[in-house]
Amino acid sequence: MIYEWRVYEAYPGRMDALNERFAKTTLRYFEKHGIKVIGFWTAIVGTSNVLYYMLAFEDLAHRERAWNSFQADPGWAKARKETEERAGGPLTERIVNMILKPTDYSPMK
Repeated sequence: MIYEWRVYEAYPGRMDALNERFAKTTLRYFEKHGIKVIGFWTAIVGTSNVLYYMLAFEDLAHRERAWNSFQADPGWAKARKETEERAGGPLTERIVNMILKPTDYSPMK
């Protein structure tokens, strides 16, 4: 297994819209395209406009297939466009991601 750690910095005033899109739309498309969600987090102390989340994939090839399929889905493209129009523009100002592999001694493999 490999894990993808993603950090989404929302534009000011658009964090609620970003969370709503994940909860009501994105998760459904993730499931459709074989993207396994480990979890989502926001900070209790620290920057409040940041969403952190982790995904799991069998390997890099699985990740590439799943992301390509997700991004090419016309339903996702339409939903993304609609949510951005309602919010007055893009929801994320910056996206950072890392691909992680567990160490030999990690309890999570």
